[in-house]
This record gives sequence, structure tokens and C-alpha cells, in this order.
Amino acid sequence: MHIKYTEQPESHRKDWLTIRSLLPYLWNYRGRAGLALAFLVLSKVAIVGVPLALKEIVDALDTPEGRAVALPIALLLAYGLLRLAGSAFNELRDVVFAKVRHGTMRTLSLKALDHLHKLSLRYHLERKTGALSRDMERGTRSASSLLNYMLFSILPTAVELGLITVILLSQYHPRYALIVAVMVTIYVTLTVTITNWRMKYRHRMNAMDSEANSQAIDSLINYETVKYFNNERFEQQRYGKTLQHWQDAAVMSQTSMSGLNITQGAIIALGVTLIMIFAAQEVIDGSMSLGDLVLVNAFMLQVFIPLNFLGVVYSQVKHALSDMDRMFKLLQEDPEIRDLENAPALQVGSGEVRFEQVQFHYNADRPILRGVSFTVPAGSKLAVVGHSGAGKSTLARLLFRFYDVSAGRILINGQDIREVSQQSLREAVGIVPQDTVLFNDSVGYNIAYGRCGASQEDIEQAARMANIHDFIASLPEGYDTVVGERGLKLSGGEKQRIAIARAILKNPRILIFDEATSSLDSRSEKTILDALQQLASHHTTLVIAHRLSTIVDADHILVMDQGNIVEQGSHQQLLAQDGHYAQMWALQQQEAEELGILAEQPEGVEAR
Repeated sequence: MHIKYTEQPESHRKDWLTIRSLLPYLWNYRGRAGLALAFLVLSKVAIVGVPLALKEIVDALDTPEGRAVALPIALLLAYGLLRLAGSAFNELRDVVFAKVRHGTMRTLSLKALDHLHKLSLRYHLERKTGALSRDMERGTRSASSLLNYMLFSILPTAVELGLITVILLSQYHPRYALIVAVMVTIYVTLTVTITNWRMKYRHRMNAMDSEANSQAIDSLINYETVKYFNNERFEQQRYGKTLQHWQDAAVMSQTSMSGLNITQGAIIALGVTLIMIFAAQEVIDGSMSLGDLVLVNAFMLQVFIPLNFLGVVYSQVKHALSDMDRMFKLLQEDPEIRDLENAPALQVGSGEVRFEQVQFHYNADRPILRGVSFTVPAGSKLAVVGHSGAGKSTLARLLFRFYDVSAGRILINGQDIREVSQQSLREAVGIVPQDTVLFNDSVGYNIAYGRCGASQEDIEQAARMANIHDFIASLPEGYDTVVGERGLKLSGGEKQRIAIARAILKNPRILIFDEATSSLDSRSEKTILDALQQLASHHTTLVIAHRLSTIVDADHILVMDQGNIVEQGSHQQLLAQDGHYAQMWALQQQEAEELGILAEQPEGVEAR
């Protein structure tokens, strides 16, 4: 199996655009960010003042007169206070900035989830859940990391370097400042160049990490399928191959990092050695005091020790930008379905639904609907039947506006659904889907999802109408029973009845039943059909059905074939036409009779 990954060459990356995308989130905390920067500067002023106080102490003690008198208490106290101030202002910076970091993470996470919900069904059908969740996780975490590196590593080093350079230029020979400037320039240039080259390994690591996570989650979601086909070894091999690609990239990333660290160490050692040679010579010549030597040495340590981590910090910043880039690209994904500006809410009124010459295709070369027109009068029940691929379920997706029609229009109470807000549209329409997917939460939670905040009494009443209350009550934990991932702990029929209860609880003006009883046995089907018939009597109802026995009471029936309505009428009218519907009815009646004969066979006797 060929594993694909997407490398993002540095020439194609716009790190400054990523940083700029982060700035609006920081602007919300501009007061705290400014205060944190002020504490940062005060901290560095105090830290740079420590070597200055130390120089004065050494010089005071380095003379016979100084050693003969009492300790320079004032200088020693100043030294201690400066150290305390440096540490205290650092901690105050951390306290003030904590809300900025974590608040930005929270805002980004909320925005990402909200944006994902706004993206079209087409996008979600094509995405990989595992890779997407990993990209979101890394992106929000990296935003916090980037802020951390900027305020706690890069800016402090820059401020400290600036202060030390000013002191060196004002009090000592320019060569000291020159050595610092040259060494820092060489150090930064090499660090940036090598780190940029190393980033291709990080990009590959990210791609392989997302791919592996996607494969693992996909495998676990389809646990039963893996077991059915005895493919545990295949899943392990597929996952292992992707992890091997990730490991290869991770090893190269670490190896190149070690090479960079050695190079950085050599530059720092050369700079410190040169400065100490010149300073020691000036002490011997008498142009510098012993305190000056201590001061210069302390300054060099203060400059180069933080710089020693610049490679790691720069690398982590690049990694963070790489991770954030994926998330911001996700946030820039354009929603296919958008509300018009200031779109009004749907006035559902009596709930009449009308399709006018609706055409639709997922791909331009494969039309699904070819000029479909029909009306579902308010309070009536219209059924749609046809073979698989005829376009039946597409009608429900278009009515929910998961997609926009390619041509024609859909009206509810005379309003084009493209001209009203999506929220108001979906509040007015309820559905019992063919493939019911439940949240990994309690039965009660899944039913209450139809109307958030519903009372327990309402939840139980909806369950009774869906003929599932007695089953739920028989469970050890009742309505608090957790249904498992995607509802895997329940049978198909139980899941479908929960979906029916959820739709009943929502109580929308327009109802859609998409193969709503396909997973039910005959006894449960009859009970639920009675409940649905009672429910539908007060609603405009669109029924998409495969079993024709479930829609014989429909006011009007459409027969679809290859995206066209080929027949329509009541059950009796369609039988009288002796066309597609009559053939389907005869075939299903024959299948039902055969199943009835098979059901009557004595236990242990094989039917032939």
C-alpha cells in the first residue's frame, strides 16, 4: 500500500501569514499581553542589573581599603533585591499571561469545532476523522506553545541582548560588543538555515502521525468488520508501515537536531573564549578591573546560555507554525452552504413542501435528480419509492439543505429554502434516518438530543410512542445506560427506535422518514407504524421507503427511477397502472410469502 503524505516546502509556507492569523485572538487579551510585556522588560532590567551589582561588590572587595572596612552591605542588599526582582517579575509575567495562552487555546478550539459544523456534508464525507482530530489538537496546542516561546524565550533573549549590548558599548572597548554581534549573527544564521532544512522531516512526521492516527481510529470504529474478515494482522501491518515512515522521519529529525546543537555549541565556545582572552589581557594591563572581568563574563553567560536554546526554540516555533498552518487552513476552508446576509427565519406556517424542477448532481458527469417536481400539501403524507440509486435519499438531504440544488428550487410554505437561515430550516424539519448513529452517551441523552433541555417525563413519553420505553426500563441502568461508540451496544432495531423517539421529541412541523423501519422485525414494525401514523397525522410527512407495505396509507406515492419520477398516485391507483410500482409490490409480496413459509418450517428442518 502506498502511503501518501504532503510535504510543505519552506518556499511555499508563509509563516508570517500564520502568525498574522493568530493576532486577532491575541487582540482580545491586549491589556494582559501588554502588562505581561511590561513585567518582562522589568524582569530583564533587574537580571542585567545583577552583574552590575556584582562588579561593584568585587571591585569594593578587591582593594586593601575595601577589605579593611565592613562588608558593602548596601551593594549586597541591592544584589539580592535585583535577583528577587528578576524572579518575581518573571512569575508575575507568567501569572498575567496564563489567561492569554489558555484563553487563546479555548477560543481557537471553539472556533475550529464551530467551523467544522458549518462545513458541508460533502466535506465531511471526504474527510478522515482521525487525521482531522489530530490536526485540530496539534494546532490549538501549538498556538499556546508559540505564545509561550515568543514571550518566555525569544522576546526575553532579545531584550536582554539589547540591554547588554548598550552597556558594553557605553563602558568598554567596542570589540566586546562586536564579538557578541558577530557570534550572535553567525549563530542565528546557521540555526535558521539548518532548521529550515530540517523542517521537511517534521512535515513528514506530522503527515505520517495524522495518517497513523486516522488508520487506528478507522480500524477501531470498524471493529466488527475487522473481526468478520479476520483482518487484525492486515490492520497491524498497515498501521505498522505508516508508523515506520513516521519513525524514519523522527530519527532523521533528531539526528539533524543533534548536529545543529553541536554546531551551536562550537560557536558559543568560540565567542566566550575570545571575549575572556581580551578581558583577561586588559585586567593584566590595568585597563579593566577584576570586577569588569566578572561583569563581562557574567554578561556573556547571560547572552549565550539563552542562545544555546535558540536552535531548540526556533525549531519548536517552526514546528508550532507548521502545526498551526494545518489548523488555519482548515479554518479557511470555505463552507459550501452559506446563509444569505441577514437571511430571515423560515416561516413554516402550514408546512407545505414543494419541489420545482429540481436538478442535482454530486459530480457534474453523474446527475442524481433530473428535473423533479412534486408537492407535499400541508399535513399530508407523501411517500417516495424506487430502487437503490434512484435519488430518494437525496431528496431528504436537499430538504435539509446539506447541499444546494443544481437547478430549480425547493419551497416550504412558499419560501425558497436557500433564502432563509439554515438554523430555522432545520428546526422545522425532523428526520428518522436509515442509518442511525448515536452518541457514546446514555440512552436518555440520545433521545433528549431531539430537544435539548427536555424533561424526563417528555423523554419517556417519546420513548413510549417509539415502543422502546419498556426495553429501556428493563436495562440495569435504565435511561442512564451508555450505548457505546456509535451505539454499538444496541441492535439496529433498538437504535432505530431511539432515533424515532428523538424525532418525536423534537416535534417538528415537517417529518422525514428515511427507511425508518428498515431494521425492525414485523411485530415492532407494526407497533411503530401505528405510532408514526398517529404522529404524521399532524405533520407534513415525506416517507422514503423500500418496503411498500409501510406506505400503503400514504396520500400520494412517487415512484422514482434514475432521478426521474416515472409514476405517481395512491397505492390503489399505482397497482391499477400495472407498472413499476405494481411489479415491486408483487415481488415484495412473493418474498414475504416465501419468508412466511420458511418461518413455519419445524426447528432443525432445512427449507428447500
